[in-house]
Amino acid sequence: MPAIAVENLCFHYDSRKPVLDNLSFTIETGSVTSILGPNGSGKTTLLKLMLGLKQPVSGSIMIAGRPLDQIPLSERAKLLAYVPQQHSPIFSYKSLDVAAMGRVPHAGIFCSLKKADLEIARQNMARLGIEHLADRPYTEISGGEQQLVLIARALSQGAGILILDEPVAGLDYGNQLLLLKHLRNLAGSGITCIKTTHYPEHALWTSDQAIFIKNGRVAACGSSEKIINSEMLQQIYGAKINVIETNAGAYKIRTCVPEF
Repeated sequence: MPAIAVENLCFHYDSRKPVLDNLSFTIETGSVTSILGPNGSGKTTLLKLMLGLKQPVSGSIMIAGRPLDQIPLSERAKLLAYVPQQHSPIFSYKSLDVAAMGRVPHAGIFCSLKKADLEIARQNMARLGIEHLADRPYTEISGGEQQLVLIARALSQGAGILILDEPVAGLDYGNQLLLLKHLRNLAGSGITCIKTTHYPEHALWTSDQAIFIKNGRVAACGSSEKIINSEMLQQIYGAKINVIETNAGAYKIRTCVPEF
């Protein structure tokens, strides 16, 4: 059974012009899926629909075989976790406290976090290699470190599906690669990772599946290695981009090289 199954999904705002038009695809459990497309193609709107933050005009979204709109909010928070784009924090909470906020769906009516909740958050920070940041103010760590703390917060929810909106936006190259490596490792442990991205090469390096969206429709969906090619990138972005195979240490990878 797929982690997420989307069928004939449609959405529009008051203008009645479709933002998403008849989208259908499935996402397998324990995979990394990249959603790609030009600005304004509907990628972020699709994430909001999969999170239940917006309601479709028609069509359905199934989470592990259950209709999303029939899953209570309290239970939904234990199935789906969201990592937003990098943001500007206001309060100088300790990084451990930020990660522990993911335990709120499990904390009961008074949202009182216990030592066990803090320990779960600490374990998830250790899982991402950032336990040493636990007592550092969240406002005083780097953008890449903040993004990893947000992932630790999402993991602390205990959800099996992790949805990320352009997780590498604003990060330097080293932190981009580190975050992608962590997503690949999380998928290896059985967590389903779904991310929007503007970087097709990132999808080639780390994603099992890619979904191209253009003008609110699925232009292609399938194995990243099969559908991310020069012809598809020309069709989606209107730019000449060669997909080549090159050596990366002891193995080969495919990557993108634009023509200038």
